[in-house]
Amino acid sequence: MPESDPPRNMLMMPRFSIPSQPRRAGPLLPLAAALAALLAPPIAAQSSGRSAASAAPDVPGAGSEAPRALRDDWSRGLGIDRDVLEAVQRGLAYLARHQNEDGSWTDRVGRKVLMSYRGAVKPHVGVTALAGLAFLAGGTLPDQGPGRFADARGRLVHGAQVVQKAIDYLIRSTSSTGYISANNSRMYSHAFATLFLAEAYGMGFSRDGGDLKRTLKRATQLIVNSQNSLGGWRYQPNAPDADMSVTVCQVMALRAARNAGIAVPKETIDAAVEYVNSSFISEIGAFTYQIEDRGLRSRATFPLTAAGLATLYLAGEYQEPEKLRKAVTYLRWSRPRRIEARSSFDYYYGQYYAVQAMFQRGGAEWRSWYEDYIKQDLLSLQEPDGCWVDLVGANYATAMATIILQFPNQYLPITEN
Repeated sequence: MPESDPPRNMLMMPRFSIPSQPRRAGPLLPLAAALAALLAPPIAAQSSGRSAASAAPDVPGAGSEAPRALRDDWSRGLGIDRDVLEAVQRGLAYLARHQNEDGSWTDRVGRKVLMSYRGAVKPHVGVTALAGLAFLAGGTLPDQGPGRFADARGRLVHGAQVVQKAIDYLIRSTSSTGYISANNSRMYSHAFATLFLAEAYGMGFSRDGGDLKRTLKRATQLIVNSQNSLGGWRYQPNAPDADMSVTVCQVMALRAARNAGIAVPKETIDAAVEYVNSSFISEIGAFTYQIEDRGLRSRATFPLTAAGLATLYLAGEYQEPEKLRKAVTYLRWSRPRRIEARSSFDYYYGQYYAVQAMFQRGGAEWRSWYEDYIKQDLLSLQEPDGCWVDLVGANYATAMATIILQFPNQYLPITEN
């Protein structure tokens, strides 16, 4: 992820869908059901007289009807098809194999330098959070989820164990101020970590006696306290300047925290949305990197525009449909080619926000974006060992790719209309 230029009188966040209790995912949707059908050993099941479902008791939803149910759900706009399902399974298996014993994942903790990405390969807070999100996006819950995986030592582990280890690592990486950081990671990573912890808490991962909730509250408050007078955020807490890329990450984290029942000041969100709106360049239909550079034509890119558009949709900002239409048009003609992915540090970052924006756009435009473009690109980019790669590292790219591919499952709050 780009740790760089890239790419109560507390009022509740406006227009976001808020559950009355911390949200827990409902019955497993198509991914787990179809995955169970793939994993269940039919020969053993037949020889013992058991069904395919009973042959894989740790994977609820197994059965001979799963593939048909998968296709039916996709026809209604939900679920993923078999090719995606198998690619995701191989990606999650890769992530499980490469999780460190302390619960972290290792990749390059660095930043953009010109057109390269430099840094040290170390345990990475942001990548750990994204890898955990990849498992949650597949329906992993504390007591159920899609299958078992071999860890780095070859031991079989459930997806929930993978997620819990990531949670524990991030809790240990949280300072007394609430800042989640390790190995000089910055506010990008803090935001992704807060997003993941909010998701995990909302889905019932709270066996730690309250440590998860306390950490989430402190991490959320750190974001609120670090917002500057511009309404945005930058690389470090309490920075005086701001940029679109870091700001959008914080807004998404606040949204997830609020969905999990954590109070977020309305004025924090209002100021952030105003900052994002002010970053829009109407002439080209794109979002610029920094407002204060407008006179110098601060750069406008696919990742920045995808991030800005996703933020406005998820904040319920529909009052200016022409702005949204222009931004969607910009995404279409500026979208990166698959050949750029392996030599880039922001391909997956941009696609992560683009799939969110286009999902919220909905209809034929969403289906075309997912089915005809990003799904095809990601399937073709997967390596034989199940990973995806870019300049940040294979764990980062694999986590991002599997989150994107699983978007139709609609488990995460970023997939709520």
